[in-house]
Amino acid sequence: MKTVGFIGTGGMGSGMAANLIKAGYRLVVTDLRREQAKGLEGAGAQFKDSPKAVAESCEIVLSMLPNNDAVRAVGLGKNGLAEATTGAKVWIDFSSIDKATIVSVSDDLTPKGWTVVDASAGGVEEVAAAGELALWLSGSKALFDEHQPIFKAMGKSILHVGELGNAKLVKNAMAMLAAVQHLSFVEISCWLRKGGLDEATFQTIMKNSQHDSVSTRRIMELLVSRKFKPRKSWMPKDVGFGLDMARDMEVPMPFVGLAQQMFAIAQATGQDGYEATGIACNLYDVINGNKTKS
Repeated sequence: MKTVGFIGTGGMGSGMAANLIKAGYRLVVTDLRREQAKGLEGAGAQFKDSPKAVAESCEIVLSMLPNNDAVRAVGLGKNGLAEATTGAKVWIDFSSIDKATIVSVSDDLTPKGWTVVDASAGGVEEVAAAGELALWLSGSKALFDEHQPIFKAMGKSILHVGELGNAKLVKNAMAMLAAVQHLSFVEISCWLRKGGLDEATFQTIMKNSQHDSVSTRRIMELLVSRKFKPRKSWMPKDVGFGLDMARDMEVPMPFVGLAQQMFAIAQATGQDGYEATGIACNLYDVINGNKTKS
């Protein structure tokens, strides 16, 4: 089996990397906070102190990083991939960033012999741990085909979506759609409850309607239980990338823009810190005069 490098072992990355170990891959990892990689080390992964060291110890590098700056640093910074003299020359980046950044980093790495494949992952930490992510990849179709076993270890739906950077577009699109969807469901639920129809009945109606889906079932389950898991929501960041690109492309997106403002209100009023459904519910509690946080 190949030796795979994995950079970024936070909530999503650790689940993805753990499934590579389960699939039989040898794993080398790094993270700015080594404590985040302790579980992987316990499962057999080898820790390295830099992206450069990871690349020089493996055949292919994967990453899941928090933002544009982190991706630039891993690729082009001190002790980054660009400085590796041996080992891997393929980097598959799953980070939720914007298209312009991954294309720019790829342009800078290509003269140094690297091929960058753009990727994104759909799902939360529990889905990553279960190996059931939706994975979108763009760039080299040949590398997409070659590394299917790696992708199948981490996801259940794996699609190639075109030219380099398109996987970031898809991630931004999914975030924008989800932002509008979460707020819409919570808003309608509040209206129905005021009219005399409770969330449990709304849930049953949705399950038996043309709107039924995996995502709507998850939203409705949380609306009924109000058991919101505390977590850092990256949705506002991903939605922001989409809106930035929309402005550059001169594409009006009024509903998404309003959703972004609603999440900004949630942050300003201390109603964030949960998964998106929890943020939306907390926000509408404030709007409707119920300021008790869930």
